[in-house]
Amino acid sequence: MKNYPKMLVLLATLLALVLVASACGNDDDDAEGTATEQPAAPTATAEAPEAPAATEAPTAAEAPAATEAPEEAPAEATGEPIKVGNVSSLTGGALFPEASAAAKAVFDRVNASGGIGGRPIQLIVEDDAGSPEGAATAGRKLVEQDDVVAMVGSASTLECAVNSAFYAEQGVYAIQGTGVDPLCFLSSNISPVNTGPYAGITVSLYYASETLGLENVCNVNLFVIPDLAPAFDAAVERWEAIAGKTLTLRVGAATLEDDPTPLMLQARDAGCDAVVIDGVEPHALAVGRAIESQGLSDIIWIGLTSYYTDSIASQLGSAGNGLRANSEFEPYGSDSPVLDDWRSLMTDAGVPLTSFAQGGYIAATIFVDALQGIDGDITRESVAEAMRALEPHETPLLGTPYTFGPGEAHAPNQASKFVELRDGEWVTVADDWVILPG
Repeated sequence: MKNYPKMLVLLATLLALVLVASACGNDDDDAEGTATEQPAAPTATAEAPEAPAATEAPTAAEAPAATEAPEEAPAEATGEPIKVGNVSSLTGGALFPEASAAAKAVFDRVNASGGIGGRPIQLIVEDDAGSPEGAATAGRKLVEQDDVVAMVGSASTLECAVNSAFYAEQGVYAIQGTGVDPLCFLSSNISPVNTGPYAGITVSLYYASETLGLENVCNVNLFVIPDLAPAFDAAVERWEAIAGKTLTLRVGAATLEDDPTPLMLQARDAGCDAVVIDGVEPHALAVGRAIESQGLSDIIWIGLTSYYTDSIASQLGSAGNGLRANSEFEPYGSDSPVLDDWRSLMTDAGVPLTSFAQGGYIAATIFVDALQGIDGDITRESVAEAMRALEPHETPLLGTPYTFGPGEAHAPNQASKFVELRDGEWVTVADDWVILPG
């Protein structure tokens, strides 16, 4: 009660002087507790009434809660920084800026709440510009000059292929935010949080044949890079082994610049019920427009996660109605409460809400949990030990638990949800995860 101390002083003075008049107390309806409420002032009479019992000072136990010292907020971390690296494609052909920005937002929040034992996490981001030379230079700078303890949240088209052997040699472990090239999933020292394009092909074929129950399933390969061809071949062969089926048609473009329309017409002529089709954003736009212009909406077209962006949805509008894509994480556009923390943090940090931002957020969150479990000094060696000993990390943002461990290859995310384009918006078409059998 804000007038309580003043009232006690006044009443004590009145009692000491044995004055005739009684004190008038304020009635504070908004304050906490009313034990010191005072009687109304008497009229002018010859004798003053006895002092009311309410003038007795309260015991310590009765003291108002407002007098207790407030709980202090955690101090911002100011100790020696824990240096963490990130190599991402921030310029060049295919850009992934959200992954590193999302990872930084996670670390900034941890640092504002005391960091790891008072030590802040310092994320050092290097741009590989989408080139092998850039990736090599960035990786060596972070490991040899900056002396980072790990790599977290990286997103690049080729960084794993360039640096995976170097990381293994240096004892550096990487939780990749967006793994793209095959070596992201075939390295002892790298474990991506995303499904990736190869398991993405397999799970999309599995969705078409087993979840949708379609007979004539086909594959159109637009992402034509010779070094990646064996990984795409293996993805199809894996589906054939799991489903016990074969593709009705499999065709591929000659170059990355090819128009996909002739290949889509081949799929129509072959009687395909569903077509899993890869590619990057220009391909997705061409595929969506061909569905409308060529009257191909009776076929289910399933693109990879690269199709699942707001940019593609807004550019296609209703022209791409029916186009589907796999989402490696809980679909970012859904209103699921499991996205609340991610959505709130990204919005506060000004990071666009994309699948890439989910990858950076998940990678950084897992890394923070690993750091908090380390007893003793946090070094490159202790982080490596923590990665090898990491228990399966459960999160509703992933369809399968994240793991690292001592294996020679890591592809823990073996699940997807699927979204469909409807009048310029991506809509989740099923709440259940499609999970590839072990």
